[in-house]
Amino acid sequence: MCLGIPGQITAITDRDRLMAMADVSGVRREVSLAPVSDRPLEDLVGEWVLIHVGFAMAVIDADEAQETLEALRGLGEAQETLEQMAEGEKAFMEARP
Repeated sequence: MCLGIPGQITAITDRDRLMAMADVSGVRREVSLAPVSDRPLEDLVGEWVLIHVGFAMAVIDADEAQETLEALRGLGEAQETLEQMAEGEKAFMEARP
């Protein structure tokens, strides 16, 4: 299974290498546009893409991007809860005689 994280393309950084800057939940990172370079690169600025291991794998609409980001936030909160439960269980087991 691969996980694509939504990011918004903010600038073209290297036209020859098909590289761009993407904003992923406030974090800027450089990504390859090679998989989605079926149009002029400038047309991708402002677009939302699914990013996997540094590659923009697909162009998506803003609604899909927001839904995916909300789902990922929910997964993060669930993971934090599971970790807290595991820590509580560990502390309980260590406190037993």
